[in-house]
Amino acid sequence: MQVGDRFSNPFPVPRVGQSCRRHTSMNMELSRRQFLGTAGAGLAGTTLGALGFGPAEEAQAAAIRPFKLFNTTETRNTCTYCSVACGILIFSKGDLKKGEKADITHIEGDVDHPTNRGTLCPKGAALLDIVKSETRLKQPMIRRAGSNKFEAISWDAALDKIARAMKDDRDANFIAKNADGVTVNRWTTTGFLAASATTNETAWATYKVVRSLGMVVFDNQARV
Repeated sequence: MQVGDRFSNPFPVPRVGQSCRRHTSMNMELSRRQFLGTAGAGLAGTTLGALGFGPAEEAQAAAIRPFKLFNTTETRNTCTYCSVACGILIFSKGDLKKGEKADITHIEGDVDHPTNRGTLCPKGAALLDIVKSETRLKQPMIRRAGSNKFEAISWDAALDKIARAMKDDRDANFIAKNADGVTVNRWTTTGFLAASATTNETAWATYKVVRSLGMVVFDNQARV
């Protein structure tokens, strides 16, 4: 292009002293609130479209839905996952006074609890899965030797099998005395993992039984 050739510039740079009013008047008519509203609506529409929502689904997703905690009963409790003992709020539907079964609909942290102040760890935030998850185990399962799948058994059968396995292992690996001839009564090949949702009395009895068997590896789910 030769010097002096004229060309069309869609964004001309004003000369020094030239008024910029004609270039900015259109922008000034769009307020900040209007800009944010328009941008938000466009982003929402683009996101819904990218997720595969059609016009009907977009309208349903944007529709006003009832508050999920409406007409629920709030119950304060403590998370049982660990020894931190965070406070939680359990929201349920169903009138217990009328004999209706409580249906837990939501669980969240208790903002008034001094331990967690409403916060929960990922396990605590997923507490509702204990009640609602379809993959939650509700009975003992066993996979027999040579099988590639688990099958349900009764609690009595499960406890009998565990007791027999522990008895056989203790008989085979119990250490009555160490190399110096000192009585130690140790059983180091089997460990015991206790539950956290127990009373002090149950925890005391569990500890006594485990130690009386000579078991060394002993821990609690509340600490893990």
